[in-house]
Amino acid sequence: MLSRSVLARIFMRSFLLQASWNFERMQSLGVLYILAPALRVLYRGEALTRAYQRHLSYFNTHPYMASPILGMTLALEEERSRNETDGTVDVEEFKSMIMAPYAAMGDAFFWGGIRPFAACVAIFIALQGALWAPVVFLVLFNLPHLCIRIGGLVGGYKHGIRATQVIQKFHLPDLAIRCKEGTILFLGGLCAYLVFQCLRSEEVWRGWGLMAIPLVILLGWFGRKGISNLILILLSSGILLLLIRSLAD
Repeated sequence: MLSRSVLARIFMRSFLLQASWNFERMQSLGVLYILAPALRVLYRGEALTRAYQRHLSYFNTHPYMASPILGMTLALEEERSRNETDGTVDVEEFKSMIMAPYAAMGDAFFWGGIRPFAACVAIFIALQGALWAPVVFLVLFNLPHLCIRIGGLVGGYKHGIRATQVIQKFHLPDLAIRCKEGTILFLGGLCAYLVFQCLRSEEVWRGWGLMAIPLVILLGWFGRKGISNLILILLSSGILLLLIRSLAD
């Protein structure tokens, strides 16, 4: 059983997964650096050397979703060091099998879902003149990813490969879709707010703001088609500026 201090060191090292890359094996050096404190506890001599070599194989996944994989890898390595494994699950095969699906889930949930949603909320707050808008973005974005890092590492080590079933229950792809839909709602509200404010500053009848409704509907349709939220934000901002300038003239 690995001590809490060893697990704490592994958790802190997990932030350095991408500190070293190579074209042939991608994140393998980062994985070995993270797992090294545990491997030194579990193995000695030639067995430790073989364990090091085992984790120098190709590895590439989403950095936030690496913690559950590494936690489950620790559980498998501990079973292997005690000769308790039945040979049905190999450490290298397990990592290579699970890293691609977790990379896809992480990209969709964090990059495509949480980050644009947190950015839209923070922009909306910033437009109110609040200086703590960047803090809102950091909290909304980092809280889920820290939960995955901590819970994934501890849960993966505690439950072994059964932790994949626990992660599956969170339905991260579905949550990513909900976040994208929430981003579109905030984007629509942001467009309406900007139109209202700009029309008021230009002393233009605010009823023209109803013209933004087709724009919001169009953005929502584009969002459902999978177009980048960043492109949608830039597109909507440009259209609104052209609309307001034409009305002011």
